[in-house]
Amino acid sequence: MPHAQFPLLLTISLATVSLLPIPASLAQTSSIPQPSNAPLELNLLTKPNGIVITANTIDPTGLTVPSLWWARENSEKKLLDNWIAYPVSNQEPGRVDLIVNQQVWSLLSYLERYSFVNRLGNLSRKDGYNVRVFNYQQDLLATYTCNFQISPALCNIQMNIQNKLGLTKITDNR
Repeated sequence: MPHAQFPLLLTISLATVSLLPIPASLAQTSSIPQPSNAPLELNLLTKPNGIVITANTIDPTGLTVPSLWWARENSEKKLLDNWIAYPVSNQEPGRVDLIVNQQVWSLLSYLERYSFVNRLGNLSRKDGYNVRVFNYQQDLLATYTCNFQISPALCNIQMNIQNKLGLTKITDNR
């Protein structure tokens, strides 16, 4: 019996369903802070000040937190070039500024970029760090920001997508 050729349609549907009411106290405290507006300090890659951790920092007593080396070596080697991790301060939670290879980043689709930010954001979140993604031109490409004051932490991903009209910000609250 001959079969008809039908185009394969793939539909991805994202929906959030809440079956429980959100308590007023949670709703008031669950706001996710804006990403840090501190400048990217590329000079810390070559001249660390002792407080920050980079891809070249080695802790002789054990694992250095955040531990991004395993992720870099296993799946992000060509994309993730370096990072600068700032510890928690009185002004803001810990922060990791990831520096990516712009050539590789530009070859990725939106979903591949989102997946990268989400993977490294989840990894950094476990150690209490927010994430910002930059290239060496110091362009802010994406952020992964969490409210660590509640459990589980609520997080937000923002992606800057460059198109012919300029940069567009897309936000995903998680």
